[in-house]
This record gives sequence, C-alpha cells and structure tokens, in this order.
Amino acid sequence: MRSLRAVNICLSRWASQSELQVGVAGQTVTLSCRGIPHDTGVTWRYYRLVLILTKGKAAMTDRSEISSTSKHLKVWDLKLSDAGVYTCDSGSRTVSISLHVFQLTISLDGHFLPKEVPKLILMQNSSHPLPHLSITLFDSNNHTVTPQLQNKTPQKYILMLKQLKATDNGTWTCHVHSDSPLIDHNITFDVKVLGFQNPDLERKYAAVDSTVTLSWRLNFQKVKWQEGFTGQLSWKQKESATAHELLDFNITARGEQHETKKSSPLRFEIPESKRQSAIEVKIPKVHFSHSGQYWCRLAYSRRYTQSQIELLVMKVSADPAGPLPSRAEVTLTCQVSSPLPPNAHLLWERVNGTQVDVKKSKQHEMEVEVNVSAAGLWNCHLMEDNERKISLHYLVEEAPGWISYMAIGASVGGSILVFGLACLCIINGISWQRRRQRAKRMARARQYLLENKTCQCQHPRMKPRF
Repeated sequence: MRSLRAVNICLSRWASQSELQVGVAGQTVTLSCRGIPHDTGVTWRYYRLVLILTKGKAAMTDRSEISSTSKHLKVWDLKLSDAGVYTCDSGSRTVSISLHVFQLTISLDGHFLPKEVPKLILMQNSSHPLPHLSITLFDSNNHTVTPQLQNKTPQKYILMLKQLKATDNGTWTCHVHSDSPLIDHNITFDVKVLGFQNPDLERKYAAVDSTVTLSWRLNFQKVKWQEGFTGQLSWKQKESATAHELLDFNITARGEQHETKKSSPLRFEIPESKRQSAIEVKIPKVHFSHSGQYWCRLAYSRRYTQSQIELLVMKVSADPAGPLPSRAEVTLTCQVSSPLPPNAHLLWERVNGTQVDVKKSKQHEMEVEVNVSAAGLWNCHLMEDNERKISLHYLVEEAPGWISYMAIGASVGGSILVFGLACLCIINGISWQRRRQRAKRMARARQYLLENKTCQCQHPRMKPRF
C-alpha cells in the first residue's frame, strides 16, 4: 500500500509539473522531447499503462515512432485512451508531457440533406481532472453558430446544431476553451449537405407562346459526394391536381448523370446542352395550361429533399379583337394563370400616356382590364416588390375610314334588316290571327247548318186505324 501510494504521489507530481499538449482523436500528435541532444539516446514512458518506449517503433500497436533526429514521439490515429502523462528520459534529464485528447463525432458520418439537424458529441480524456469546457461553433462561412446543449457530463458533451442548408456545406470549426487548465483549441470537421442551389420555392414567369427553361442546380460536384443517389421531376397544375412524373434521373458516385423521360400530357424537351450538375426541362411553346408546380426530388439513403419551381403564365387579349373603328371602344385584358403572391400585382399603362392611363390590379386578382377608345400602344407589367418580372404589350390600331364606313353601313343595314324582319313578323302575325278568326266563324256556321237540317227532317208515316 505504501509503495502504491508513493507511486500515485509521484505520478501526481509529474502530472502537475508536466507540459500540457492537446490532441484530437483520429489525427496525429507529436510530443516534443525538448532540450535533449540529438546524439543522445532517449526513452519514452507512458505512465498510465507503464509502457517503456525504446528507440524506433513504439509498442502502441504500430501507431507511434520516435524520430531518430529530434527524439520527438509521433503518434498517429490518436485514440481517446491515449490521453495521459508521457515522459521523455535521457540520462539525468526528464521531460514530462500531459496529453489531453478530444474526440469529436458527428451524426450520419457528416452526410446530410437540407433541413436535417446534425448531432455533435465531444468527449475528452486527460490525466488531470476534466475541466469545464466552453464550446463555440463556426460554420463553413465562418459565421458563429449557437448549438443547443442536449446533454452534458464531465466526459461528454452532446450538442444539436441548426437545420442545415445546401450552402452550409464545407469545413466547420469547433473551438474548445478552458480556463484551468488553459486550453484554446480548434477542431475542424466536415459537413456535407447534398441539395439544391435553388431556393426552396422559386417563382418563374413566362408569356404565352414563349419558350421557357426550368432548371434545378445541384451541388453534388462541390460536395464531392462519394455515393450515388436518385431523383425524379414531377408536375401538377394545381395543389389538388394529380401529379404527373416527367422524368427520372440517377447520379453515380463518379458524378455521371442519367435521365429517363416519362410519358406525360406536358410537351417538353431535355436540353442537349445544359449547365453542369443541373436538371433542366425546356418548354418550347408555353400554353396557359403549362402553369403549375414543378417538383424536383432527390432521394438518398431513404431520405429525400425537394425543390419547387412555380410557373406563372401571362397573356393579354382584346375584346373585340382587331382594329378600333371610329368612336368605338375595346377592352384590353391582362391575365395570369394562377393567383399572384401578396407582394405582386398587374399593371396596365399606356406608352407615353398620363397617370390617368394606368390601371392596377387589386391584391390576389388574377386579371386586370382597361377600356380603350383611342389607338395606341399599351403595356401590361407583372410587378413583384416594385420590380418588373415580365411585360407584354398590345397595340391598339385605328381602323381606316372605309372600314368605319363599312361598319356604319353594316350597322345601318343591320338595323334596317332587323326592322324589316320585325315588320314581317308583325304582318305574318296579323294574317295568321285573321285566318284563325275566319276559321272559327266557318266552324260555327257549319255547326249552325247541321243543327237546322236536323230539325226539318219529317217523321215516318203511321198506318191509319179503321
């Protein structure tokens, strides 16, 4: 017991006088044997396991070696259990080092999809009493991230991070601080987030009969994702409508991209030349019915993420269509295929017109009308946050004079024709009424004659009685 107590006292003295050095599990650490001449032999000792490390390879399962020149001890693939007090002996000189080891692990092996929340586990081991740690996180953009401390013991800290975005992909830093003993150490770790560079909801505008290309930009090339994954693109016209699958795609671990087009009521093309790491569809001639929600979904390890592009189609029309006759009026209509967001509206304005020649839609209205009585060029703008997203124009042309005369003649002729038809109908009605009355009088006369003839008929003679 006395000898064991003496050993413990000796160990505690060496630990208290030792130099502190920090290492991270899985990495390499070099313990310095300072002040030892290069031509002098050294012996390294690890107190806790009472292992004697001689020249050359150490007895730590081939994970350490002593430099022949500097006499430093190099340990790679460091483990949490490697923490403790190391001494370097060279004759009468002894150098003592206390190795404090941290181990940082991240859930899902650091491979995430957007909106997932990583879990970090930070463990520590040391020959000293374990200190209280202050932990600060920095994301790949060097922005401070405040984690949620889920659980804490002297040996283990469990931290929950924020919901990830595709832009969070990269190398993060965990800064560990302690006042006693003094520790200021950075531990880097990789966070890989597979997803879209598009926003979660993107809105795109197109005019009827125009060409539009919908594109989803993936970040798997930047992430250097080592596994393959699959995905699909689908479309539905309304929230409650049936979804139609447009294409399937898969991307191999080498980054090779393969797409398979599906049969659907929507006519579209897959562009031959497109941006790298992108899923694209091209609609060569947009119709009003092409509007709706286009969903691109990625699937990886039974988890998925998706991005939506909402396509709004806009058109302008006139009633009646064609040139504007003199003293006539035409109604111009500007219309979108689905309700606008609260921050958007439609706006009619006449080119080189005044403030009077402006008509704005109300909130959530899908169309706006303006009555025009003079020739001119009109523009309809779709405004979002006071920014023009798309503009369509309509030219109201004045009809030539002969067309106006033809219109007047047609109008007068039509009026005369209508009047003649009305008179003819009246005459025919009167004639029909007279014929009907005449027929009724003749029917009554026939009835009267029949009744008189019946009365004048003689009865048969009776034989005389004698």
